[in-house]
Amino acid sequence: MHNLAVNLERSAALFPNKVAIRMGEENITFSELNTLASNVATHLVALGLKPGDKVALSCPNVPYFPIAYYGILKAGCVVVTMNVLLKQREIAYHLNDCDAKAYLCFDGTEDLPMGKFGHEGFQHADACQHFIAMPGQTSSPNPSFQHWLSAPASPFESIVRQGDDTAVILYTSGTTGQPKGAELSHSNMMTNAMSSQNLMRLEYSDTAMATLPLFHSFGQTVIMNASILTGATMVLVPRFEPNEVMNLIVNNKVSVFAGVPTMYIALLRASEQSTALSEKVKQSLRVGISGGSALPLETIRQFESRFELPILEGYGLSETAPVATFNHIDSDRLAGSVGQPLCGHMIKIIDLAGNLLPTHAHGEICVKSPSVMKGYFNRPEATKDAFANGWFKTGDIGYLDAHCNLFIVDRVKDMIIRGGYNVYPREIEEVMMCHPSIDTVAVIGEPHERLGEEIHAHVILKADADDTSEETLVAWCKEQLADYKYPRRIIIRQTFPMTATGKILKRELHQEQQGE
Repeated sequence: MHNLAVNLERSAALFPNKVAIRMGEENITFSELNTLASNVATHLVALGLKPGDKVALSCPNVPYFPIAYYGILKAGCVVVTMNVLLKQREIAYHLNDCDAKAYLCFDGTEDLPMGKFGHEGFQHADACQHFIAMPGQTSSPNPSFQHWLSAPASPFESIVRQGDDTAVILYTSGTTGQPKGAELSHSNMMTNAMSSQNLMRLEYSDTAMATLPLFHSFGQTVIMNASILTGATMVLVPRFEPNEVMNLIVNNKVSVFAGVPTMYIALLRASEQSTALSEKVKQSLRVGISGGSALPLETIRQFESRFELPILEGYGLSETAPVATFNHIDSDRLAGSVGQPLCGHMIKIIDLAGNLLPTHAHGEICVKSPSVMKGYFNRPEATKDAFANGWFKTGDIGYLDAHCNLFIVDRVKDMIIRGGYNVYPREIEEVMMCHPSIDTVAVIGEPHERLGEEIHAHVILKADADDTSEETLVAWCKEQLADYKYPRRIIIRQTFPMTATGKILKRELHQEQQGE
């Protein structure tokens, strides 16, 4: 039995009355969570879904997410988690690309009408047969998630899966083209959850806060799966707001906080406005976990000084489920290092020809571990290109010291990291090229004090596009792309700097903006 959902069944048996999930005034015990997930599994099977079928899930950090996630796994199906900010076009692409048979989609809010976007995307996914609104209307003739949850409890034992069977598909586009689905097996996800549990020294008595999106590999594995595995309580935060988060930490006695650098910076700023509240936060937290992008050393120093706790910084990718290296709580941490390989993980640095490099030499980071993905779904060539002799090539540049401490020198050449989200220029460029007035486009990231990087687009307009302005182009992009993807600034220009072979010199675009 290798089904990841067995972790929930085990915790429900060991700690039936312990709170598994808390959001606001709502508390769900491990026993209740297992029962609700079983109801979801029962109804998925009733729809005709078979083990291995893909079920897409669009849901923010609310109790429906873990209920649906573990229900899909219990049914032997594959969870395809999707970013909640995706728009219709992007949703349709993901549903078609992963061959989803069913789509569970949160209704959303007036500000973020996820249900509307989701249903419109679903209508353009021919192979996706079932749309289940979350929570939906129990009076509707169409299936709704609320109807599933309110049905009489139906015990359901997780369907047996093999360790190499796919459990989760996480979408990532690396550096080129449309997003690709990284296939992560039950063993991939299990080993990384166990490693995360160990590196945090997570215990039954802990309360972990889920501010990181659970649809993302970091929040999904390091917080949700590790907490379910351990029997720790998880406090769900649908939207990060620093003052509210500080109050939730205090009121819920949160001991483990995980976030991206922008969250740590925001919490530091908020703590300066309330000394009394930050003192209570200090008394509650015992460890902080950071990932997604490099945490500035000064931020680490200030945060650890103010709250008197260690911040453990790590490195990984969706393809590594995600954690590959981490600073360890019981060993010295080196400034600027993202730690050492986890147990069972190996890291090496290679040059462009694939040759092993010595310590302190800069090259491409490669990972070999039980958590590395099976490959990219339905993309054998991309999978072949991503591996060399069993090693996953990350595309990131770094170096190792003599004690296997990893240091990140740079991220993938063109990738933009905006507020902890990976944004891929080519995907944005391909969408912008659909605009009738745009002739050529180049998307770059520019430094931003709060977000790390901001998205800018340089465009050349077609000759008959005289009435098109930078403002109207930004508004159009906002309608087509997720909120974290659309360019906040568009620069209309007459020419691009080019190489002799006709490639746009993006580095010169950077230099032009920095010289403004």
